[in-house]
Amino acid sequence: MSETRQAAPRRGTNLPRMGDFNLTVIVDAIRRSSGGLSRVELSGIVGLSPQTVSNISRRLLDQKLIVEAGKEGHGPGKPRTILRLNPQGMYAVGVHLDPALTTFVLLDLVGAVVAQARIRTPGVNDPASVMSTIAEQIESLIAGAGVDRSRIAGLGVAAPGPIDLARGSVVDPPLLAGWDRVELREALSAATGFTVLVDKDVTSAAVAETWAGGPSGAGSFIFMYMGTGIGCGLVLNDEVVRGTSGNAGEIGHIMVDPDGPACDCGRRGCVKSSCIPQVLVAEAVRGGILDAGPAGNLAERFGALCDKADDGDAAAAAILDRAAVLVARAASVVANGLDVERVVFGGPFWSRLSERYLAVVPDLINQDSAARLIHSIEVVGTGVGEDVGAIGAACLVLEHMLAPRAQRLLLDA
Repeated sequence: MSETRQAAPRRGTNLPRMGDFNLTVIVDAIRRSSGGLSRVELSGIVGLSPQTVSNISRRLLDQKLIVEAGKEGHGPGKPRTILRLNPQGMYAVGVHLDPALTTFVLLDLVGAVVAQARIRTPGVNDPASVMSTIAEQIESLIAGAGVDRSRIAGLGVAAPGPIDLARGSVVDPPLLAGWDRVELREALSAATGFTVLVDKDVTSAAVAETWAGGPSGAGSFIFMYMGTGIGCGLVLNDEVVRGTSGNAGEIGHIMVDPDGPACDCGRRGCVKSSCIPQVLVAEAVRGGILDAGPAGNLAERFGALCDKADDGDAAAAAILDRAAVLVARAASVVANGLDVERVVFGGPFWSRLSERYLAVVPDLINQDSAARLIHSIEVVGTGVGEDVGAIGAACLVLEHMLAPRAQRLLLDA
């Protein structure tokens, strides 16, 4: 997979750039182990010579990215020193830019949230004002956490797609009027002094799952992002797939209901015209389930629909249950196309849907699985939590610095 992100020149950090593939393979192996690994175990797992593992481990210890965490031994022989990631060895800031709410997190190296904040997105149609506020909030977050700024590797920004990764800009995102071709990376790098990475919110969510989701973030899976729209992050063999331009996972025009509402693409029954929150709220208004008053906040209106369904309103429940079926159809199309082992659901609207969806979606996806006679497809909720977009944005930085990728391939150190 080619790397299309181009980070701005590094500023504001003393951390060296790490391009050694073998180094990232070792970091990844340690990160994925629950209790740490010895040098001997690492050599066996990653297929490198003991001397190479020892040399790279010394580099990582010198950079404070790993620590020696005691000794373990069973039976005769010298006890082995266990290596673990040093949570304080590197930090990353993440921002999830949403039309209604902007979320900020500061992560440590193991993906744990050190500090977080949320604000209503100010003057959403004024990009300069929003970015100025974002920069101020970032400085406040760092100061409040008491983290050494030199240990912060960079800033990640998750935004609604489409994204121009080459320029670090958003391209006419829905519900963000005035944001077409706004170069987030350049502006925020200048305002904060950090290297900035910009990616789609759905891709960022998939990255978050691989770094901080636990077992649900391993192997090959799709991340069904349930937000203002519905998108899909893709992970194959532990590597996030971004596509030619970085905009993989746009599933809004998968047809899930031939008799469904007309879509702006000219067809009927697409995901974006049939089962996104705005469509479900509008259907509830037409059916008299919700008042036809001011539109208000989408999250509040959607929450009211979910409340009615949870309280036993049969009509409200029918709207959400039908949406679950349609979303399962879309997920099945992607899962079959990629032959994944898992479908992970998450995003800002997921918590209100999780119980209802997990009761029906797993069976539907497995019934439609082309490989069902060979393997089942696990369907789970995210292991990251509600702030998966912002956490994913910070994880973009960790992934960029430390994830083993094909383009890093070098001869053994």
